[in-house]
Amino acid sequence: MKTKILELLKKQKRALLISEINDLFGLKTVSELKKLMTELTELEKKGIIYHTKRDKYVLIENTHLKIGKLAVHKKGFGFVLMVNEPDIRINATNMNGAIHNDLVAVEIIRANEGKVIKIINRELDELIGEYYQKNGKGYVKLDDPRYRLNIEIEPNENKGAVEGHKVLVKIKEKLENDKYQATILKILGHKNDPGVDILCVIYQHGIKNEFSEEVLNETEVIPSIVREEDLKGRRDLRQECIFTIDGEDAKDLDDAISIDKLDNDNYKLGVHIADVSYYVKENSFLDKEAYERGTSVYLVDRVVPMLPHKLANGICSLNENVDRLTITCEMEINQQGNIIDYDIFESVINSEKRMTYKDVNKILEKNEIASGYEPFVNKLIEMKNLADILRENKIKRGFIDFDLDEMKIIVNDEGVPIDIGIRERGIGEKIIEDFMIVANETVATHIANLDLPFVYRVHEYPKEKKIRSFIELINLMGYKINAKPKNFYPKDVQKILEELKEKKEFPVLSSLLLRSMQKAIYESENVGHYGLASKCYTHFTSPIRRYPDTTVHRLLRTYIFEQKINNKTTQHWEEKLTPLCEHASLKENDAVECEREVESLKAAEYMEQHIGEKYDGIIAGMINIGMFVQLDNLVEGLVHISELGNDYYHFDEKTMSIVGRKNNNRYRLGERVLVEVINASKQEKTIDFKVLQKIK
Repeated sequence: MKTKILELLKKQKRALLISEINDLFGLKTVSELKKLMTELTELEKKGIIYHTKRDKYVLIENTHLKIGKLAVHKKGFGFVLMVNEPDIRINATNMNGAIHNDLVAVEIIRANEGKVIKIINRELDELIGEYYQKNGKGYVKLDDPRYRLNIEIEPNENKGAVEGHKVLVKIKEKLENDKYQATILKILGHKNDPGVDILCVIYQHGIKNEFSEEVLNETEVIPSIVREEDLKGRRDLRQECIFTIDGEDAKDLDDAISIDKLDNDNYKLGVHIADVSYYVKENSFLDKEAYERGTSVYLVDRVVPMLPHKLANGICSLNENVDRLTITCEMEINQQGNIIDYDIFESVINSEKRMTYKDVNKILEKNEIASGYEPFVNKLIEMKNLADILRENKIKRGFIDFDLDEMKIIVNDEGVPIDIGIRERGIGEKIIEDFMIVANETVATHIANLDLPFVYRVHEYPKEKKIRSFIELINLMGYKINAKPKNFYPKDVQKILEELKEKKEFPVLSSLLLRSMQKAIYESENVGHYGLASKCYTHFTSPIRRYPDTTVHRLLRTYIFEQKINNKTTQHWEEKLTPLCEHASLKENDAVECEREVESLKAAEYMEQHIGEKYDGIIAGMINIGMFVQLDNLVEGLVHISELGNDYYHFDEKTMSIVGRKNNNRYRLGERVLVEVINASKQEKTIDFKVLQKIK
């Protein structure tokens, strides 16, 4: 009936009473009318139709209103997040009772600024906060300052919580305005207990931290070793020289490598990926749990895994000197970096060596050979030679390497940050990245050529408006960039990065250019990958930690190994993959936001120990109340406009700079400054600096 309702409202182009819709449909029974009302309510909650004050229904696209999720800043203002158009700013005075995460209808009052007309849908379920008591009653102060709510705990429902406990609460009912009654579901621990801070962030983002009894019971019956019966139909590669290269602390080893130089001067590259889908059967409890989680979440001192330990670190992990089931993509690659031939098949391997990036980089960068690596040196050199060829090939076609630094936070046994630096990314990391990319492209191209339902990793062309804004900003900063926003090809990005790489502002400018790009997501339709300049791409290489990869393996087994390409099979996957890709993209975004928030939390906690100290930094961002300065270790803090000296400073949005009215002193993006830490708050996840002087 939803389709009929939408078709009717689209055709009518006006608001209709429910009685008018009923008459036009010719409904005659009470049950039909109830179904109509239910469908209208669901469409309204999704923001597709609008229910007016006069009790009429109209298609949103036939109104002057905009619909979107409200993201509230802790300072009170917010933005309504829009798809394929600019977000709409909402001042605190124009919220109309809306809170963070509400789906709202907005009326535009001026360029990109609006006011909330109606709260379409509010989904309050489980929230995190700190328990306290007042006048004999229990309350919870929510951790997320964007939720401006008063939470009262039902009498006798505090689960034994005492003041200072961090708790997970479930909203029961609205009492009045912004006041709600809730019950405590779980006590996470005292706010001062080690690890509770990160645990709160995990729960706050709706990330599941424990496996259900059904999942654990199902995991128990999975064998801990590869059995003879598991080898049926598999190619035996256990005698080949195959090894893994990962970080020192990695425990879930998804991928292994083999390489040979052929007589024709080509390379035979084998990428062997853990066969997770062999153990995680479709629609099992394990599969449903992995789907729901979508991805493993990698935080400062822990991993929230997609799969239970027995799988992630055990039977699925390609550990040293044990048999493991894999799916292999074996490619013959010529000296120009082109795939001459390939094969994709089920296999069994036995990894000869568990290598680390640190040791591999010592060999390839410094010719220092760690004990136990002697037999593999020639293989590693061949890998580097092939990776150089592949990278040159990618660069020729337009591959974009922003090569941005990543923060690395070191914590002690109590979870307290003791150092913050830059995560190293040497030759070894780049080799594995290049090999995984070529395997992903090969697998994606194979299925695309068969024209079968599939999971693609897509990255669309950037929006013309964002690229135009970036080019205008660059030109205002004095750099002439000759590029056309309308036809902005990957090679144009390459050219800009090349032109700017020697400039002192390069770290900021490259970051701004990256933000002008679209987000990579999962789709069931192939539209290519802009950033990789790839016509066809998927995620095949990390099934232990990403559900889309597990699904890709399942599809390879269905289409290639079992040869099931009938109408029933393709129809099943056509129906399943679109919502699967959408869900996986959402869960990936949740994980990224959680990881960033934990980084902000630990960075603020670290800087609490360094108040009064001075650091060099670069001006990385501007807003109307000040500027963000990024230190050399990537810690970022705000310099409020009031901390800039004895002058009245204002934000010049056109030139993205802050200017003094009297002395015309100007702070620009990319300038280096000496700052002092004047405040930091782990609780608020904020860091405040003041500028001492510019650095020339």
